[in-house]
Amino acid sequence: MDGNGSNTVTVRTLRRLWKPHKERLAASGKEQPAAVRFHRACSWLARAEGIAAGEDPDLALICLWIAFNALYGQWNSAKREPHPDRQSWRKFIDRILKLDRQGRIAAMLEEHKRLVLALFDDQYVSYFFWQEPSAERGKKARNATLRAHSWYAEHAWTTILEEAIGRVYVMRCQLVHGAATHGGKLNRRSLTHCVMMMQRLLPTLLLVWIDHGADEDWGPMCYPPLTAKR
Repeated sequence: MDGNGSNTVTVRTLRRLWKPHKERLAASGKEQPAAVRFHRACSWLARAEGIAAGEDPDLALICLWIAFNALYGQWNSAKREPHPDRQSWRKFIDRILKLDRQGRIAAMLEEHKRLVLALFDDQYVSYFFWQEPSAERGKKARNATLRAHSWYAEHAWTTILEEAIGRVYVMRCQLVHGAATHGGKLNRRSLTHCVMMMQRLLPTLLLVWIDHGADEDWGPMCYPPLTAKR
Protein backbone atom coordinates (compact mmCIF):
# COMPACT_ATOMS: atom_id res chain seq x y z
CA MET A 1 0.00 0.00 0.00
CA ASP A 2 2.68 2.47 1.00
CA GLY A 3 5.48 2.95 -1.47
CA ASN A 4 7.19 5.67 0.55
CA GLY A 5 9.11 3.65 3.11
CA SER A 6 6.61 4.10 5.94
CA ASN A 7 6.26 1.36 8.55
CA THR A 8 2.50 1.35 8.11
CA VAL A 9 0.76 -1.57 9.82
CA THR A 10 -0.73 -4.00 7.31
CA VAL A 11 -4.33 -5.19 7.24
CA ARG A 12 -3.11 -8.70 8.00
CA THR A 13 -1.53 -7.47 11.23
CA LEU A 14 -4.60 -5.43 12.15
CA ARG A 15 -6.86 -8.45 11.70
CA ARG A 16 -4.55 -10.62 13.79
CA LEU A 17 -4.56 -8.06 16.61
CA TRP A 18 -8.34 -7.75 16.40
CA LYS A 19 -9.02 -11.51 16.43
CA PRO A 20 -9.29 -11.90 20.25
CA HIS A 21 -11.89 -9.12 20.37
CA LYS A 22 -13.74 -10.60 17.40
CA GLU A 23 -13.95 -14.02 19.04
CA ARG A 24 -14.98 -12.57 22.40
CA LEU A 25 -17.72 -10.46 20.87
CA ALA A 26 -18.98 -13.39 18.80
CA ALA A 27 -19.16 -15.58 21.92
CA SER A 28 -21.30 -13.00 23.70
CA GLY A 29 -24.20 -13.67 21.34
CA LYS A 30 -24.98 -9.95 21.15
CA GLU A 31 -24.97 -7.63 18.16
CA GLN A 32 -21.45 -6.69 17.11
CA PRO A 33 -21.57 -3.25 15.43
CA ALA A 34 -17.96 -2.47 16.43
CA ALA A 35 -16.82 -5.73 14.83
CA VAL A 36 -18.85 -5.07 11.68
CA ARG A 37 -17.40 -1.58 11.33
CA PHE A 38 -13.88 -2.95 11.81
CA HIS A 39 -14.48 -5.72 9.26
CA ARG A 40 -15.87 -3.33 6.67
CA ALA A 41 -13.03 -0.85 7.16
CA CYS A 42 -10.38 -3.56 6.81
CA SER A 43 -11.97 -4.91 3.64
CA TRP A 44 -11.61 -1.54 1.90
CA LEU A 45 -8.21 -0.85 3.41
CA ALA A 46 -7.07 -4.22 2.05
CA ARG A 47 -8.25 -3.22 -1.42
CA ALA A 48 -6.28 0.02 -1.18
CA GLU A 49 -3.30 -1.95 0.09
CA GLY A 50 -3.44 -4.07 -3.06
CA ILE A 51 -2.99 -1.06 -5.34
CA ALA A 52 0.66 -0.56 -6.25
CA ALA A 53 2.15 2.82 -5.37
CA GLY A 54 1.12 5.37 -8.00
CA GLU A 55 -0.85 2.82 -10.02
CA ASP A 56 -4.36 4.19 -9.47
CA PRO A 57 -4.42 6.94 -6.84
CA ASP A 58 -8.03 7.83 -7.70
CA LEU A 59 -9.24 4.36 -6.75
CA ALA A 60 -6.86 4.21 -3.79
CA LEU A 61 -8.31 7.36 -2.22
CA ILE A 62 -11.89 6.22 -2.78
CA CYS A 63 -11.16 2.88 -1.09
CA LEU A 64 -9.35 4.58 1.79
CA TRP A 65 -12.19 7.00 2.36
CA ILE A 66 -14.77 4.20 2.31
CA ALA A 67 -12.70 2.44 4.98
CA PHE A 68 -12.80 5.63 7.06
CA ASN A 69 -16.52 6.04 6.41
CA ALA A 70 -17.13 2.53 7.75
CA LEU A 71 -15.78 3.72 11.10
CA TYR A 72 -17.44 7.13 11.40
CA GLY A 73 -20.76 6.69 9.57
CA GLN A 74 -23.90 7.40 11.63
CA TRP A 75 -27.51 6.59 10.81
CA ASN A 76 -30.17 9.26 11.36
CA SER A 77 -33.16 7.25 12.56
CA ALA A 78 -35.51 10.23 12.36
CA LYS A 79 -34.74 11.00 8.72
CA ARG A 80 -33.94 7.36 7.85
CA GLU A 81 -30.70 8.29 6.14
CA PRO A 82 -27.02 8.72 7.06
CA HIS A 83 -26.01 11.84 8.98
CA PRO A 84 -23.88 14.35 6.98
CA ASP A 85 -20.27 13.27 6.56
CA ARG A 86 -18.56 16.28 8.14
CA GLN A 87 -20.76 16.14 11.23
CA SER A 88 -20.13 12.41 11.63
CA TRP A 89 -16.39 12.29 11.10
CA ARG A 90 -15.75 15.31 13.32
CA LYS A 91 -17.65 13.64 16.14
CA PHE A 92 -15.73 10.42 15.52
CA ILE A 93 -12.33 12.14 15.49
CA ASP A 94 -13.05 13.94 18.74
CA ARG A 95 -14.04 10.70 20.40
CA ILE A 96 -11.24 8.47 19.16
CA LEU A 97 -8.63 11.05 20.13
CA LYS A 98 -9.99 10.95 23.67
CA LEU A 99 -9.76 7.14 23.64
CA ASP A 100 -6.19 7.21 22.31
CA ARG A 101 -4.42 7.09 25.65
CA GLN A 102 -1.24 5.78 24.04
CA GLY A 103 -1.03 8.86 21.81
CA ARG A 104 -0.83 6.88 18.58
CA ILE A 105 -2.61 9.53 16.51
CA ALA A 106 -0.53 12.40 17.88
CA ALA A 107 2.65 10.43 17.18
CA MET A 108 1.52 9.80 13.60
CA LEU A 109 0.78 13.50 13.07
CA GLU A 110 4.19 14.42 14.48
CA GLU A 111 6.00 11.86 12.34
CA HIS A 112 4.29 13.03 9.17
CA LYS A 113 4.18 16.75 9.93
CA ARG A 114 5.64 17.66 6.53
CA LEU A 115 2.84 15.78 4.79
CA VAL A 116 0.20 17.50 6.92
CA LEU A 117 1.71 20.92 6.20
CA ALA A 118 1.79 20.10 2.49
CA LEU A 119 -1.97 19.55 2.60
CA PHE A 120 -2.48 22.85 4.43
CA ASP A 121 -0.34 24.64 1.84
CA ASP A 122 -2.42 23.32 -1.08
CA GLN A 123 -5.23 25.62 -2.18
CA TYR A 124 -6.72 22.92 -4.41
CA VAL A 125 -7.86 20.90 -1.40
CA SER A 126 -9.21 23.92 0.45
CA TYR A 127 -12.99 24.19 0.81
CA PHE A 128 -12.58 27.94 1.35
CA PHE A 129 -10.72 28.33 -1.96
CA TRP A 130 -13.31 26.46 -4.02
CA GLN A 131 -16.19 28.56 -2.69
CA GLU A 132 -14.97 31.33 -5.02
CA PRO A 133 -11.63 30.44 -6.67
CA SER A 134 -9.22 33.38 -6.94
CA ALA A 135 -5.57 34.21 -6.31
CA GLU A 136 -6.54 36.12 -3.17
CA ARG A 137 -8.54 33.21 -1.78
CA GLY A 138 -5.73 30.84 -2.69
CA LYS A 139 -3.30 32.89 -0.63
CA LYS A 140 -5.69 32.99 2.33
CA ALA A 141 -6.29 29.24 2.06
CA ARG A 142 -2.56 28.59 2.32
CA ASN A 143 -2.38 30.64 5.52
CA ALA A 144 -3.47 27.47 7.30
CA THR A 145 0.16 26.39 7.07
CA LEU A 146 1.16 29.27 9.34
CA ARG A 147 -1.61 28.49 11.81
CA ALA A 148 -0.63 24.82 11.78
CA HIS A 149 2.76 25.58 13.32
CA SER A 150 0.93 27.08 16.31
CA TRP A 151 -1.42 24.10 16.46
CA TYR A 152 1.53 21.74 16.58
CA ALA A 153 3.21 23.78 19.31
CA GLU A 154 -0.03 23.69 21.32
CA HIS A 155 -0.60 19.97 20.64
CA ALA A 156 -4.00 20.84 19.19
CA TRP A 157 -4.41 17.40 17.65
CA THR A 158 -8.16 17.62 17.16
CA THR A 159 -7.82 20.81 15.14
CA ILE A 160 -4.89 19.48 13.11
CA LEU A 161 -6.61 16.21 12.29
CA GLU A 162 -9.97 17.78 11.46
CA GLU A 163 -8.30 20.32 9.17
CA ALA A 164 -6.23 17.63 7.44
CA ILE A 165 -9.20 15.33 6.93
CA GLY A 166 -11.24 18.28 5.70
CA ARG A 167 -8.75 18.75 2.89
CA VAL A 168 -8.79 15.07 2.00
CA TYR A 169 -12.58 15.31 1.98
CA VAL A 170 -12.46 18.05 -0.66
CA MET A 171 -10.47 15.73 -2.92
CA ARG A 172 -12.80 12.84 -2.10
CA CYS A 173 -15.78 14.99 -3.15
CA GLN A 174 -14.11 15.89 -6.43
CA LEU A 175 -13.76 12.20 -7.23
CA VAL A 176 -17.10 10.78 -6.11
CA HIS A 177 -19.18 13.68 -7.48
CA GLY A 178 -17.71 13.37 -10.96
CA ALA A 179 -15.67 16.57 -10.64
CA ALA A 180 -12.41 14.93 -11.71
CA THR A 181 -11.15 12.80 -14.57
CA HIS A 182 -9.97 9.29 -13.74
CA GLY A 183 -6.23 9.19 -14.33
CA GLY A 184 -6.26 12.87 -15.29
CA LYS A 185 -3.29 15.23 -15.18
CA LEU A 186 -4.68 17.95 -12.92
CA ASN A 187 -4.11 17.99 -9.15
CA ARG A 188 -2.09 14.76 -9.15
CA ARG A 189 0.22 16.09 -6.44
CA SER A 190 -2.78 17.00 -4.30
CA LEU A 191 -4.27 13.55 -4.82
CA THR A 192 -1.00 11.83 -3.94
CA HIS A 193 -0.76 13.75 -0.67
CA CYS A 194 -4.34 12.84 0.21
CA VAL A 195 -3.68 9.15 -0.45
CA MET A 196 -0.50 9.26 1.64
CA MET A 197 -2.36 10.92 4.50
CA MET A 198 -5.11 8.30 4.57
CA GLN A 199 -2.59 5.47 4.21
CA ARG A 200 -1.06 6.60 7.47
CA LEU A 201 -4.24 7.60 9.25
CA LEU A 202 -6.43 4.52 8.72
CA PRO A 203 -4.09 1.92 10.27
CA THR A 204 -3.49 4.27 13.20
CA LEU A 205 -7.21 4.71 13.82
CA LEU A 206 -7.73 0.97 13.62
CA LEU A 207 -4.97 0.36 16.15
CA VAL A 208 -6.74 2.71 18.56
CA TRP A 209 -9.99 0.87 17.78
CA ILE A 210 -8.27 -2.41 18.69
CA ASP A 211 -6.89 -0.92 21.90
CA HIS A 212 -10.06 0.75 23.14
CA GLY A 213 -12.94 0.53 20.66
CA ALA A 214 -14.25 -3.03 20.84
CA ASP A 215 -16.73 -2.34 23.64
CA GLU A 216 -17.58 1.24 22.71
CA ASP A 217 -21.00 2.25 21.43
CA TRP A 218 -20.15 3.93 18.13
CA GLY A 219 -23.72 4.95 17.38
CA PRO A 220 -26.30 3.67 14.89
CA MET A 221 -24.54 1.92 12.02
CA CYS A 222 -25.57 2.61 8.44
CA TYR A 223 -27.04 -0.36 6.57
CA PRO A 224 -26.29 -3.09 9.13
CA PRO A 225 -26.02 -6.67 7.87
CA LEU A 226 -29.41 -8.38 8.06
CA THR A 227 -30.10 -12.07 8.44
CA ALA A 228 -32.21 -13.23 5.52
CA LYS A 229 -35.50 -14.84 6.45
CA ARG A 230 -35.89 -18.38 5.18
